[in-house]
Amino acid sequence: MSIHQGRHALVTGGGTGIGEAIALALAAEGAEVTITGRRPEALADTAAKSPRIHPLVMDVNSEKSVVDGTAAAIKAHGPITIHVANAGIAETSPFARTKLEFWRKVMTTNLDGVFLTCREVVPGMLESGWGRIITISSIAGLKGLKYGAAYSASKHGVIGLTRVLSEEYMGKGITANAICPGYVRTPIVERNTDLIMERSGLSREAAEASMASTNRHQKLIEVSEVAAAAMWLCGPGSQSINGQTVEIAGGQI
Repeated sequence: MSIHQGRHALVTGGGTGIGEAIALALAAEGAEVTITGRRPEALADTAAKSPRIHPLVMDVNSEKSVVDGTAAAIKAHGPITIHVANAGIAETSPFARTKLEFWRKVMTTNLDGVFLTCREVVPGMLESGWGRIITISSIAGLKGLKYGAAYSASKHGVIGLTRVLSEEYMGKGITANAICPGYVRTPIVERNTDLIMERSGLSREAAEASMASTNRHQKLIEVSEVAAAAMWLCGPGSQSINGQTVEIAGGQI
């Protein structure tokens, strides 16, 4: 029997990058996995890779979308006992030129979205007496990121919320932990690489190296590394890992 046979997982932002890698890993271990996002094409592409992956268009910026979408997923596949809160945006702005509209957009997606999805899945975990909440924060949730006031603040907030959940549901079979990656080879990093090339005239190799240099071992993190950490946090023997940050950055932060 596969490790997660009979479990239902919800992975937000599951159509690309880290979310897709985690969704595929969970499905391979027997879970029924609902993946959400705003782009149905990306969700369909990921769902086509496993019969256990089920696409659901959901916008974590909208409370109604989260409430209705989560209810539909539960109706279709049962209580959600593994939740990976991965949906987010990585945009930066010099602090003095950061507009309130930009600040609120980042906060709504990166922090409010995590709050909403976690709130909606917790009742099923309590009813089941078992649950694993994994939030995807960032090394920017542990230290300040230059030009990233909104992003860093939102990711710090994700860690704070994760720690609250770990305390509030301690002893009820539910754990909550945050994964904090450095720069990961995802479509977001690929887009940032293109921007660096455009602005600086660097080659793709040099532009990618400039991104990788922020990781302690000077390499981009692969999505498979983040997925492996997530699988550990919801797998056998993880029950005493609670309220922690797992840093994946090639060295000490």
